[in-house]
Amino acid sequence: MKFTLCSSSSELRYPFVEGLPRCSNKNMLEPEPLVKVDNFIKKDNAQASNHDTRKLVMSSNLMPQRLKESHVGKKQLKEPSWKLEFVRTLLIDNYDSYTYNIYQELSVINGMPPVVVRNDDLTWKDICNYLYEEDAFDNIVISPGPGSPTCPADIGICLQVLLDCWNVPILGVCLGHQALGYVHGAKVVHASEPVHGRLSEIEHNGCRLFNDIPSGHNSGFKVVRYHSLVIDAESLPDELIPIAWTSSVNALSFIETKKSDVASESAAGSFSTKLKNGSYSPFSHSGKVQSERVLMGIMHSTRPHYGVQFHPESVATRHGRQIFKNFRKITEDYWLRSRASFLSERNFPFTACMQMPHVGELLTDVPKRRQLLNNADGQLYKIADNINCSGMVDMVNLLHPSIGVKNLRLKWKKFKHLAGHVGGARNIFYELFGQDKAENTFWLDSSSIEKRRARFSFMGGKGGTLWKHVTFKLSDKSDTTLKGRGLLSVQDALGSTKRSFLEEGFLDFLKKELLSFCYDEKDYEGLPFDFHGGYIGYLGYNLKVECGVDSNRHRSRTPDACFFFADNLVVIDHCNDDVYILSIDEVCRPLTPWLDDTEQKLLNLKTSATGEGKKPTLPALRSSQCRGSFLADKSREAYIKDVDKCLEYIKDGESYELCLTTQMRKRIGDIDSLGLYLHLREKNPAPYAAWLNFSDDDLCICCSSPERFLRLDRNGVLEAKPIKGTVARGATPEEDEQRKLQLQYSEKDQAENLMIVDLLRNDLGRVCEPGSVHVPHLMDVESYATVHTMVSTIRGQKRSDVTAIDCVRAAFPGGSMTGAPKLRSMELLDSIESSSRGIYSGSIGFFSYNQTFDLNIVIRTVVIHEGEASIGAGGAIVALSNPEDEYEEMVLKTRAPAKAVLEFL
Repeated sequence: MKFTLCSSSSELRYPFVEGLPRCSNKNMLEPEPLVKVDNFIKKDNAQASNHDTRKLVMSSNLMPQRLKESHVGKKQLKEPSWKLEFVRTLLIDNYDSYTYNIYQELSVINGMPPVVVRNDDLTWKDICNYLYEEDAFDNIVISPGPGSPTCPADIGICLQVLLDCWNVPILGVCLGHQALGYVHGAKVVHASEPVHGRLSEIEHNGCRLFNDIPSGHNSGFKVVRYHSLVIDAESLPDELIPIAWTSSVNALSFIETKKSDVASESAAGSFSTKLKNGSYSPFSHSGKVQSERVLMGIMHSTRPHYGVQFHPESVATRHGRQIFKNFRKITEDYWLRSRASFLSERNFPFTACMQMPHVGELLTDVPKRRQLLNNADGQLYKIADNINCSGMVDMVNLLHPSIGVKNLRLKWKKFKHLAGHVGGARNIFYELFGQDKAENTFWLDSSSIEKRRARFSFMGGKGGTLWKHVTFKLSDKSDTTLKGRGLLSVQDALGSTKRSFLEEGFLDFLKKELLSFCYDEKDYEGLPFDFHGGYIGYLGYNLKVECGVDSNRHRSRTPDACFFFADNLVVIDHCNDDVYILSIDEVCRPLTPWLDDTEQKLLNLKTSATGEGKKPTLPALRSSQCRGSFLADKSREAYIKDVDKCLEYIKDGESYELCLTTQMRKRIGDIDSLGLYLHLREKNPAPYAAWLNFSDDDLCICCSSPERFLRLDRNGVLEAKPIKGTVARGATPEEDEQRKLQLQYSEKDQAENLMIVDLLRNDLGRVCEPGSVHVPHLMDVESYATVHTMVSTIRGQKRSDVTAIDCVRAAFPGGSMTGAPKLRSMELLDSIESSSRGIYSGSIGFFSYNQTFDLNIVIRTVVIHEGEASIGAGGAIVALSNPEDEYEEMVLKTRAPAKAVLEFL
């Protein structure tokens, strides 16, 4: 999405005064003639336009099977309770990173998932057609989003929906709330301070949207706020009623809200002014807010339209689900009062389950009728013609008819308690794969296994007949129309190389490859890990253009993706000290001797003088003048200036959080890269560390990452573990504990972490079963060799109709490296940062042939390419950030890998 930065003045003016949409653009906001038909208002001549209707797919692919079965052939209303079995919501996404958290909530509460469309997907005629001709929706929810409702590029069709859909229940959240005020004449202005990832106690007037929700100070009603702009309460027109406001001046951190005795200003005496409906508000008749409290909710006096400034969908908001339940009840009651013919007019739920291309391209739940759809190749297929004997859609033939199927066979052996007897993971890798400069080798290295953060290490080298080395480079940055297209190079085990141009990008190539594998699940019964062979390597940060970003401003010096197809590998179980060796091949081929040969090598290994856990002798440190130092792409002054730019964008509502980064570089020439990695893992062990040596690309990666990006296990469980919040370890136990507590109670770090947790919940919510996304661990502090970090865990159950690559595409790059909202934040960061991040901020890990994967976030990493070592680092900029402190945090994150390099040289 291209974006336009609109006015950043302190007052964002009313559209009609400025001559904006309604008066100046008849096609955008002026309503068409109305005629009354069957007791409801209908647009005259409202026909579906040709604009994008070819992209619409009417299907039930987003409805859980148990819900679909319950609706077939049944009445849509239960008697005598008069409660709808399901409510059909149109969810308009303002390019936000929290929309799918709302989607998940509505899916559970409504009894079926909403339809998600972006604010520029549909024309006004399309909206009219689906609302009034097709009768496809019962209500509308307008999402949060970056920017301002005064900017057409930020708000899209939403203003016209709010103005002209007066007879449809609408709930606006954050930006949607501001749009509701703006379209009726209220002013949208800068808040006294931006509030992102922080909480406030809320007082409300008891209207139906807040039924069964407590109110006021110490009531337990605390909500998460992400906004820099607010509706000016003094400018509210008569038709808009204030219904909620902050009950105290100051926002709170998440930890503060968990305390039962939170200190807060008394709300007594502040609610003396009566509203038209008989409830009370902290506003005088002039609209002035007493005690500088912030307007948090409004409703229209005659329309079923509501808005809330806060985020009811946030993981830390209390009673958020009840708000959505109340909106459902408002919707039910509105339609039952308004339309006597409501029962007979409601269409079957298939109508409401249209799916837009950006939401998902797979339709693998079998619909109840014959349909046409576009597959990933732009070809039309009839779903009913692609059902196999089990009743499921044939994924390979439906999505990629040209794929050649490979029937794989896995053989493996286990050696109990062997690892410790042969020197551990370090010695095993060095003895089996360390010869010839460890060329074309890999090692996903759980070098830090404390507290069961990681358990398995995977290692290997150039293998059998299926082995290959895959390199992908995006097309030149200047051609933005190419998006994810680029040049693919594939070298096989015999050294033959084939090159081709990928029209649809690397992730689509990888998706086709994984879909082409057939296998017997019995082959890996008894294996306690999920990587059984397949692709192992990295995805560079610039692959964001395959995940929704329009273009890359900077071209990477390194390939944008590099992978080995590993058909032979060694696995170490650090928990039980077991060693496994695995080999895969096509069923039609004879067995190779690799398993027997490797077994013999393992049994012949002798524990080296430097065993696992013992520190190797390091070369004497040379003076700083001799070994030089890393040079930063940006000076201290330039980096601080960039932080200030981020703060301005945040103040103007363009982002909630921006993860600013830079690079440090040093020429190192030809060094022992494996020796450097062994030194780095000794000095800075990490649960998601990695060594990758793509020798044909003159590229080595020495990674000591503590952060998991995303994992999909064999049970279909997705897990993300974002890190936000880092502080250096203390010199003494007392100082160390003090710094740990400092991080735990840091309001800024809590805000950073909460924003990214909600972002990852959103990303998982795009591909997970409704109601399954949850946060088992929120803001835990984990300690590593040099730093304490704040870590959260998000999990969800993958939908059966999405693939492993669909899951990665929905969440890449990791939100902890971008900020939120993700798309807008990445575009802003591209305009601020002076070079490509390359491999840094991307992901290293595996894609197993059986559709599992585990990927890290590439941080605390030394990338050695063509004789130069580079280290990326940065930090999340939020409204509470101090520019000087942000610079120091960035330097802190480079310290461990940079020190390891300088010690080793």
